[in-house]
Amino acid sequence: MILSAGMGAGHDAVADELAHRLAQAGHATEKVDVLRLLPAGTGSALRRYYAAAVQYAPWTYDAIYEAFFVPRRRTMRRPLMSTSPLVAPAATALRRHVERGRPDTVISTFHLAAQMCGRLRDQGALPATSVVVVTDFAVHRQWFHPGNDMHLCPTPESAATLRDMGGRGVVAAGPVVPEPFFRASSESAAATAYARRFAVRVPGATPVLVSAGAWGVGSGLSRTAALLASGGYLPVVLCGHNKALRRRLVGIPGVVPLGWVTDVPELMTAVRALVENAAGQTAAQALAVGLPVVNYRTIAGHGTDGARRMAAAGLSSYVRDPWDLMRVLDELTRDGPLRGARVAAGKRLFTEDAAALAAQAR
Repeated sequence: MILSAGMGAGHDAVADELAHRLAQAGHATEKVDVLRLLPAGTGSALRRYYAAAVQYAPWTYDAIYEAFFVPRRRTMRRPLMSTSPLVAPAATALRRHVERGRPDTVISTFHLAAQMCGRLRDQGALPATSVVVVTDFAVHRQWFHPGNDMHLCPTPESAATLRDMGGRGVVAAGPVVPEPFFRASSESAAATAYARRFAVRVPGATPVLVSAGAWGVGSGLSRTAALLASGGYLPVVLCGHNKALRRRLVGIPGVVPLGWVTDVPELMTAVRALVENAAGQTAAQALAVGLPVVNYRTIAGHGTDGARRMAAAGLSSYVRDPWDLMRVLDELTRDGPLRGARVAAGKRLFTEDAAALAAQAR
């Protein structure tokens, strides 16, 4: 049983890839959205609040993240009680679901699910092995509950943080990314078509991908696109499901706004860098492709925290002003030591198969 959450597309993308790998290995899987296990309407309200806070009131989410997510020594090695109003009713609903499905292993790809499973394991109400697959580059304390059996982390640094918290069975397995991102080629028909399209749009401009997640949210996206276009780049913007953002970008000269894209691996091979604001799944996919990542105008809370952690690990550049963005892109988009080091560092992350480790944990 794989527990996810419809908060953007990142958690579902990881859950779907785990399900795919497990099914290929002969396992039966079921995916459950834990937001649906919350009391009626609570999950939808939580999703709406998060999207609105990130877009319109990021300081509120920053305050919440600082108070309830950032690890502190005095809260290490014990459950996070501050989430109990949400965890308790959802854990009860999950227990009933588990009793019906009787899975051997429960895999959490969302921090609320990790709290629910840890709570049930502590109570002796979850006989299945509980595996937590951390999807953030920054491990906040809601990913930790001492009741869980295994923690699979995207980086050695995030694994070290979880060990310090007291997490059991911690492995730096690398991010969970679909196979097409590892074998994407600039010689493919789709990549060639993208390259031709970009060359015709603004001849001589260097294409860079700009991403703001599935919801297309963040601050100053139009300004970022205009800045890149004025600096000799061709910003190719992934607008996700945000149709209003795409309409706004259509009016900016030298910008290519895209809606929901299904051939992202091929698209990534047709550009020279990724500028993104969440340090999430799109960043992990870029590392698998070998595309340098720049974090800019990051979203509040875990987005900024993740960007800092990625940069500290040598996986990306975290920039805070327009001048620095252009300077870093000028260096990263041309072949040289920095680009080579970033590509190599990203490739080194993918050391283990998280699905196989989870299956072996039972």
